[in-house]
Amino acid sequence: MMDRDRFPVDEWRLVETSFSQEDAGVTETLFAVGNGYLGLRGNHPEGRLAFEHGTYVNGFHETFAIQHAENAYGLAEIGQTIVDAPDAKVMRVYVDDEPLSLDVAELLEYERALDMRDGVLRRRILWRTPSGKEVRVDYDRLVSFEERHLAIMRLDVTVLNADAPVTISCQLVNRQDGEDVYGGSSPAAGPGGATFDPRKAERLRERVLQPQEFWQDGLRSALSYRVSRSGMTIAVAADHIIETENAYTARTQIEPDIAKNVFRVQARAGVPVRVVKLVAYHTSRAVPPRELVDRCRRTLDRAAVEGVADHYRRQRLWLDAFWARSDVRVGGQPAIQQATRWCLFQLAQAAARADSMGVPAKGMTGSGYSGHYFWDTEIYVLPFLAYTSPLWARNALRMRYLMLPAARKRAAMLNEAGALFPWRTINGEEASAYYAAGTAQYHINADVSYALGKYVRASGDEEFLESEGVDILVETARLWATLGFWREVDGVGTFHIHGVTGPDEYTTVVNDNMFTNVMARFNLRYAARTVRELAEKDGEMYRKLVTRLQLDPAEADAWEMAAEAMHIPFSEALGIHPQDEVFLEREVWDLEHTPADKRPLLLHFHPLVIYRYQVLKQADVVLALFLQGNHFTPEQKRADFDYYDPLTTGDSTLSAVVQSILASEVGYQDLALEYFQESLFVDLADLHHNASDGVHVASAGGVWSALVSGFGGMRDHYGELSFDPRLPEEWDDLEYTMHWHGTPLHVTLRRDALVVRADAGRPVTFHVRGVEHTVEADGTVSVPLEGQGPVIAGRPTHRRFSSARREDGTLLSASIPTITSAIPIIEEEPGLVDGHV
Repeated sequence: MMDRDRFPVDEWRLVETSFSQEDAGVTETLFAVGNGYLGLRGNHPEGRLAFEHGTYVNGFHETFAIQHAENAYGLAEIGQTIVDAPDAKVMRVYVDDEPLSLDVAELLEYERALDMRDGVLRRRILWRTPSGKEVRVDYDRLVSFEERHLAIMRLDVTVLNADAPVTISCQLVNRQDGEDVYGGSSPAAGPGGATFDPRKAERLRERVLQPQEFWQDGLRSALSYRVSRSGMTIAVAADHIIETENAYTARTQIEPDIAKNVFRVQARAGVPVRVVKLVAYHTSRAVPPRELVDRCRRTLDRAAVEGVADHYRRQRLWLDAFWARSDVRVGGQPAIQQATRWCLFQLAQAAARADSMGVPAKGMTGSGYSGHYFWDTEIYVLPFLAYTSPLWARNALRMRYLMLPAARKRAAMLNEAGALFPWRTINGEEASAYYAAGTAQYHINADVSYALGKYVRASGDEEFLESEGVDILVETARLWATLGFWREVDGVGTFHIHGVTGPDEYTTVVNDNMFTNVMARFNLRYAARTVRELAEKDGEMYRKLVTRLQLDPAEADAWEMAAEAMHIPFSEALGIHPQDEVFLEREVWDLEHTPADKRPLLLHFHPLVIYRYQVLKQADVVLALFLQGNHFTPEQKRADFDYYDPLTTGDSTLSAVVQSILASEVGYQDLALEYFQESLFVDLADLHHNASDGVHVASAGGVWSALVSGFGGMRDHYGELSFDPRLPEEWDDLEYTMHWHGTPLHVTLRRDALVVRADAGRPVTFHVRGVEHTVEADGTVSVPLEGQGPVIAGRPTHRRFSSARREDGTLLSASIPTITSAIPIIEEEPGLVDGHV
């Protein structure tokens, strides 16, 4: 899927061997570096010709009034969008006063590489100037995982074959409020710079960063700002170290929106010049800018004392530990191995130092989705965190706990009890202007509760559950109890939830969405069980909970009753679970014959057109079958997958990983591998044509789940660890490490056996295809395997449903919305039933 001449396979590095401006936005994303708090896009240090000059700090945002064409009570009022922090990446090189500009430079050698073992972006070029001088320019960039506020950039310049004047201009630039000094706005900026795409960030027209304190002290520069509406503050400071045996002078300049440190060197042939730039970023919701400047000063002082070399060494040690607990090895597949490690590295860059902030949908690599946090984190990213770096998972869940006050207010506004978490947000308030595909996704409450349960099952962290997690469970359960209602037929009561939107955003505001009801059932049961267990285990802690949340002891019984009576739609006629109560009444969208230039559908069809059809943006029912798979039979999973897979467009990058997992389970093993590779290369090969906006972090997280839960067959239903593997035929083996209640388990899957080796810790009991095994600490268990599960050729199509009838007797048929200006004429023919043959 990639140009392997330009991007050769290297299992530990992403390497680019030739420069191209045509896909600058994509490569800026692919070569970004970050740590979960601070992110720097992979812009070249020359600071020219970027798709988007991006420097991002997690949670650093501006707010704006949402302009509704027609307002209504309860619609989201205040939007939020990520702010481009001052850019410290600029380190320009001039030889004979000729600037190095990659688009016109004669490059004799070029290599850029993101090394995933030591977390450093490196670029090495050999430039021949118009006067014939050959100049070696080496550059590297590091964002520290240990010192989350620190970035280091290092530039080495050597004129190889002549003496020459060399100038290196290091800058801090406020790009948020100004155009690039070399020629206007970036291609990513509006207006007119891009076609309509709701996935992109909002563009603010007024000044965002209001200058505060700024100063120059020797070779140290500092800028600070207050954000106009949100009131957030930021400071950035940069220190400069020059190392050379050549004669040089230094000149500085400081203004509110730019700081320059310019080094003029009389370079002798073969004598190198090194400039090291240490940069510190600090932000706050309320702290005065001057205090943040002081924090930057302390960060730089500490970095200078510790030494640059020590930070590079510690970065490698940090990543050694990360890979020891997180790596997934795919035997005999070097291209897949490279892409897998790139995805896992992106998860570290997005979540490692988020430190109780959220994990944005694009991490710290781009402005797509405005830097918002979605339910993507809980369902797609948190399983990886919970099983490999539990502390990161705990921090991500604490973000939701800290959002509870805002979530309670939102629930009250919508006339519900408890709390309603926002569909998209940065500061805890709902930022989605389109309620039908935003606020109506009540399932996020259950997603957060599911992630909490996943973390507690994997880690055994009952303390977090009992001290903070239980508040999340109680408040989310309360919402379901008031949002849903009881209906009695023939003396049998059922619990229903109406007016919601599931994960599939091509079907909105429906009754009894299957995914929502299944996940709400889990949420209600988990909340009831947790409250009861807390009452039995720790009376004092329970009394505090009752006082803190004014909990009525009868609430848990009500939640349990609602869960047991939850209505789960099922069609006896088709033998499947309808996505919602009326989904099967809609016409079937003929995806097979939809023109390629009309995809993705959301960019070419009005929502009302899409809503009239059976067509999915992403897996909905199929996701429920994975997350709550213990409540469905193998036959039900196969039938549902067969029905919904041909209807799923894959217009969302959240879809393919789940389709891969279920395809593996039910037996479509070739299709599972196809979906997996689609997810694996969604950014590396820019399959959705928007990788320029940032990494699809949820898809990267889903890659881990597809490997471990799909091909590895791992499940943890009811808190019991089990495996039912599906190793692809082309793979030699699959190895990964996961943690279960603090015990590291090293799992190796071969075609003939599953081997589990435990490190120091407690004994771990698990099941392999229904048979119980226990691995002792520092022990190994090898389980022979008979095959790799069922194998079904091809992929499901709707042809087998072509003669199927709905519950009311009407036939299913597939069609495409009219996409012509001509008026269609429908003639009646014999045998027509409801307009369909």
